[in-house]
Parts: sequence; structure tokens; C-alpha cells
Amino acid sequence: MTSLPSAQTFAEILGQPRCWVECFAALRRQGALAAIRRRISAEREWLFVGCGSSYNIAQLAAATWSLLSGRPARAVAASEILLCPELMLPRSAAIQPVLISRSGWTSEVLRAGEFLEKQYGAPALGVVCEEGSPLEKMSAATLLLTAANDQSTAVTRAFTSTVLALQALAASYSGAAPVEEMIPGLAAQVDLHLRTLPAQIEEFVRAHDFEEHVFLGQGLYYGVAQEAMLKVMEMSCSYAQALHTLEFRHGPKAITRSRVLVTFFLSESGYEAERAVLEEIKELGATTLVVTNRADDAARRAADLLVELRLDAPDFLRPAAAVIPGQLLGYYLSLKKGVNADQPPHLSRVVSLTIGS
Repeated sequence: MTSLPSAQTFAEILGQPRCWVECFAALRRQGALAAIRRRISAEREWLFVGCGSSYNIAQLAAATWSLLSGRPARAVAASEILLCPELMLPRSAAIQPVLISRSGWTSEVLRAGEFLEKQYGAPALGVVCEEGSPLEKMSAATLLLTAANDQSTAVTRAFTSTVLALQALAASYSGAAPVEEMIPGLAAQVDLHLRTLPAQIEEFVRAHDFEEHVFLGQGLYYGVAQEAMLKVMEMSCSYAQALHTLEFRHGPKAITRSRVLVTFFLSESGYEAERAVLEEIKELGATTLVVTNRADDAARRAADLLVELRLDAPDFLRPAAAVIPGQLLGYYLSLKKGVNADQPPHLSRVVSLTIGS
């Protein structure tokens, strides 16, 4: 199987539910969440730092932390800390850096961690999938998810596994229901979807020729939209953009036409307002893909393809599942365009840049 183009990426996409179970079993054996709580204080303002997919993880993690704990949290691209620290960082507030990198070798994340340690003296929490990495060595505590270490260039199972692990950590600090107990059920439900979802996405891609891709989400689902956009760009070398759902009405909707695919990630909290945008954009002639937990009749009518997750998990745990249709979209677009999603042009698993001295 792995000799076929993009087979590694496809296997990693489909294997995500099993990967979640493996990751959480390892975290339980290690007592990882309790160990982090002992080492890392919740009193500081948590600053989630990453690049690329890791930055999208940071956005979801920061939103979940604020939602569950009621405490402020922010997501910042590592490069912004290095190049524009006066704009990105508080001048006096105590912060808690959370450094996210699949490989643990991402240069901007490592440099940002060094800068934050020097400026704030805060012990970093490292979130990484590769054991023995520089990030693990420089961190005071580590959330290690070795089972999620993708071998493909594009981040897939590392994204969803890391999001769920950080959400479990947030829940453990806030006293919410233990996420660890919900993972087997969530994994089983998503695994059931993955028996039919790939064929649905494949047929949809074969039936259309898209010139542009737009991904829309609000709240927790904005990070999902950003990640789905990145998967389509990385895997298939297609043009894509991501916006907050209602922001699409303020100018960007001018591009709406049948060969523009607009993907909506409809949240539960903002469902009616977001669905109204969906209906408007469909009326203007766009082709629409809708991902939501449960759809009403209006959303069904406005969707050219509807992915209804029907998950029992709390709303904050659904984004990990919601991003999978975007991963599959990128994969099947890559096959259609003849791009090897395992090794897209100009990309590598680890990004290392020289920034300053």
C-alpha cells in the first residue's frame, strides 16, 4: 500500500481514531496530565506558540483553555514573537509558554522558547510527537504523543491527537469531565464515519473542477477552517483561504461562483447565523461543502455535500473530527491533480530557518 502515491498520508488520515486511543493510553500510563499540573501553574496567562499546523493547534488550544477555565489565553505564531515581540507579548503580565511542534525541531518555535525563557523566566510546556527532540529537552514539562508522529510531510494525525490532548489538559485544570474517558467513544464514532466518508469526498472531488477553495468557521471552528485550508494547499498545491464565517460577507463574497468551493464548519453555538451565510452564498452560486454535527433542513438544502458528524461528545471536543473532511479533501484533490501528498513540492517535515543571530 505504501508504494502507491500518497498512500502514507491516506493511511495516517484513516488511522486517526486508533491513534487517539493509543495516545491517551500512553498518557494514562505516564500519568502525564497530573505531572504537568504539578509542574505548570494555571495562574499565568497561557501563551500557545506554533508554526503552520502547530499554530492552528495553538488557536484551538487557546480557545478551549479560555472556554473551559475562564482564564485568558492566546495563540501566537512563533515568528511573531521573534520579529514583533513588542506587539505580541504583554509588558508585565506573567505568561506560561506552551510550545507546539510535531517534530520538536522547528527552528522558530525553539528560538521563541529561548526568548520567552529569557524575558519571562517561565518554564515552558513542550508539546511534541518525537521523543528526544530539542523541544523536549528545553521544556520543564512535556506532553509527548509519539504514536501521533506522522511520517508524511502534511500534519494529519498529529494535529487531531495534539488538539485532543491539549483539550484534555485544559479540562483537567478546570475540573471539567475527564476527556480521557470520552476518547474511546469519540474514536469509535469517527471510525464508523471513516468507513463511508472517503468515498463521499472522492466522488465529490471527481464531479467538480474547482478554481479556488474557501474555508469558513467561527470560534473553535476558525482554527479548523485554517487547518483545512492548509491541508488543501499543502497536499494538492491548490489556492485556498480561510476566514471567519460572517467575515466572508464583508467583501470576499465577491469571488462567489460555481467553481469556487466554499466549505462551512457550522458550530452549535453560532449555528443559525452561520447557516444564514451558507444560504446566502449558495444563492449566489457557490458550490458548498458543509461540515456540522447535526444539520437542519435549511442546511441540507444549501449543501452540495453535507458531512453530518452526529457525535455525542461535547461541542469543544468535536473540532478534531470536523477537520478530517478537510484532510480528505486535500488528499483527493492531490490525486486528481497528480500531486504526491506524501511529499508535496518545496515542503519538508521539519522547517528550519536562520533568523537573526
